[in-house]
Amino acid sequence: MNQHFSKIKKAVEVFHSYGIYVHGPRKNDHFIQKLNMDPIFVNGLIFELEYQLQVNLQEEKIQNAGTPKDLIDLLLDLPRDN
Repeated sequence: MNQHFSKIKKAVEVFHSYGIYVHGPRKNDHFIQKLNMDPIFVNGLIFELEYQLQVNLQEEKIQNAGTPKDLIDLLLDLPRDN
Protein backbone atom coordinates (compact mmCIF):
# COMPACT_ATOMS: atom_id res chain seq x y z
CA MET A 1 0.00 0.00 0.00
CA ASN A 2 2.81 2.43 0.91
CA GLN A 3 4.58 1.71 -2.40
CA HIS A 4 1.30 2.34 -4.24
CA PHE A 5 0.96 5.75 -2.58
CA SER A 6 4.58 6.54 -3.42
CA LYS A 7 3.93 5.86 -7.12
CA ILE A 8 0.85 8.06 -7.11
CA LYS A 9 2.84 10.86 -5.48
CA LYS A 10 5.60 10.58 -8.12
CA ALA A 11 3.01 10.62 -10.91
CA VAL A 12 1.37 13.76 -9.49
CA GLU A 13 4.79 15.44 -9.32
CA VAL A 14 5.43 14.61 -12.99
CA PHE A 15 2.03 16.01 -13.98
CA HIS A 16 2.76 19.18 -11.98
CA SER A 17 6.10 19.59 -13.75
CA TYR A 18 4.08 19.80 -17.00
CA GLY A 19 1.67 22.31 -15.46
CA ILE A 20 -1.15 19.77 -15.19
CA TYR A 21 -3.08 19.56 -11.94
CA VAL A 22 -4.82 16.24 -11.44
CA HIS A 23 -7.34 17.29 -8.82
CA GLY A 24 -10.72 18.85 -9.37
CA PRO A 25 -12.50 19.06 -12.70
CA ARG A 26 -9.26 19.66 -14.68
CA LYS A 27 -8.35 15.97 -14.34
CA ASN A 28 -10.93 15.22 -17.04
CA ASP A 29 -9.60 17.75 -19.57
CA HIS A 30 -8.31 16.22 -22.80
CA PHE A 31 -4.55 16.69 -23.25
CA ILE A 32 -4.74 18.10 -26.78
CA GLN A 33 -8.23 19.59 -27.03
CA LYS A 34 -8.67 21.23 -23.61
CA LEU A 35 -5.13 21.53 -22.24
CA ASN A 36 -3.75 22.59 -25.65
CA MET A 37 -0.76 20.27 -25.37
CA ASP A 38 1.24 19.42 -28.45
CA PRO A 39 1.32 15.63 -29.08
CA ILE A 40 5.11 15.72 -28.65
CA PHE A 41 4.66 17.00 -25.09
CA VAL A 42 2.03 14.35 -24.38
CA ASN A 43 4.55 11.72 -25.49
CA GLY A 44 7.17 13.37 -23.28
CA LEU A 45 4.79 13.27 -20.33
CA ILE A 46 4.13 9.58 -20.88
CA PHE A 47 7.86 8.87 -21.23
CA GLU A 48 8.59 10.79 -18.02
CA LEU A 49 5.87 8.88 -16.13
CA GLU A 50 7.25 5.56 -17.37
CA TYR A 51 10.78 6.57 -16.40
CA GLN A 52 9.95 7.92 -12.94
CA LEU A 53 7.66 5.01 -12.06
CA GLN A 54 9.87 2.40 -13.77
CA VAL A 55 6.99 0.88 -15.75
CA ASN A 56 6.26 0.15 -19.39
CA LEU A 57 2.83 1.07 -20.68
CA GLN A 58 1.33 -0.81 -23.61
CA GLU A 59 1.04 1.34 -26.72
CA GLU A 60 -2.56 0.37 -27.48
CA LYS A 61 -3.66 1.31 -23.96
CA ILE A 62 -1.83 4.65 -24.12
CA GLN A 63 -3.77 5.56 -27.28
CA ASN A 64 -7.03 5.41 -25.29
CA ALA A 65 -5.74 7.62 -22.47
CA GLY A 66 -6.69 11.15 -23.48
CA THR A 67 -7.00 12.78 -20.06
CA PRO A 68 -4.85 12.90 -16.91
CA LYS A 69 -7.44 10.76 -15.12
CA ASP A 70 -7.28 8.11 -17.87
CA LEU A 71 -3.50 8.00 -17.68
CA ILE A 72 -3.49 7.69 -13.88
CA ASP A 73 -6.11 4.93 -14.06
CA LEU A 74 -3.89 3.14 -16.57
CA LEU A 75 -0.88 3.46 -14.27
CA LEU A 76 -2.87 2.17 -11.30
CA ASP A 77 -4.10 -0.88 -13.23
CA LEU A 78 -0.57 -2.12 -13.88
CA PRO A 79 0.44 -5.41 -12.28
CA ARG A 80 2.47 -5.05 -9.09
CA ASP A 81 5.58 -6.72 -10.57
CA ASN A 82 5.84 -4.28 -13.50
